[in-house]
Amino acid sequence: MRTQLKTEAVIGFLLLVLTTFAYAADFNIDPYHSSVSFRIKHIIGKVTGHFDKFSGTFSYDAGKPQIWTAAASIDVNSINTGIEKRDNHLRSPDFFDVQKFPTLIFKSTSLTDVQGDKAKLYGDLTMHGVTKPVVLDLEVAGAVKDPMGPGTRAGATAIGHVNRLDYGIGPSSGPLSGAVGTDVEITIEVEGVSK
Repeated sequence: MRTQLKTEAVIGFLLLVLTTFAYAADFNIDPYHSSVSFRIKHIIGKVTGHFDKFSGTFSYDAGKPQIWTAAASIDVNSINTGIEKRDNHLRSPDFFDVQKFPTLIFKSTSLTDVQGDKAKLYGDLTMHGVTKPVVLDLEVAGAVKDPMGPGTRAGATAIGHVNRLDYGIGPSSGPLSGAVGTDVEITIEVEGVSK
């Protein structure tokens, strides 16, 4: 009898967990446990930086890659390379022109090449008033019960490249054009909390 009760309790617990994961498909990005960083060549080395303020949502269910989607908004004024003078220059009309274009927006459009926890995430990136398609290499960490709350947490890493000239950012000719690389490496680490 005791064994039967234990078995029923375990089954009940598993059903509760499975039910939670079945419906925990929509997540808000947790900005305190996520990051948006970039790296770009400068003359002979590379400069790294990140954006301090961003928000977004994503949908994830391990068994349903067809619903995996993501959307994010980044405050360009929050750019941070660790050097204030350089950050102010990046905010100026010479680069991002944050007075005219304060927000960078990403919205996914499709997902392909799903192999386990990896896939290609396609989307539209709007930056500096220009919208272009981008492809990100996506690796999903999965979803777990939130130890700090009643819901679920899910995580993922997305890595990609964009050409700054495609968005009209920075010099395209003259002596400074050779000092700043055109390829920008992007790394996004996301942890989300179920809605």
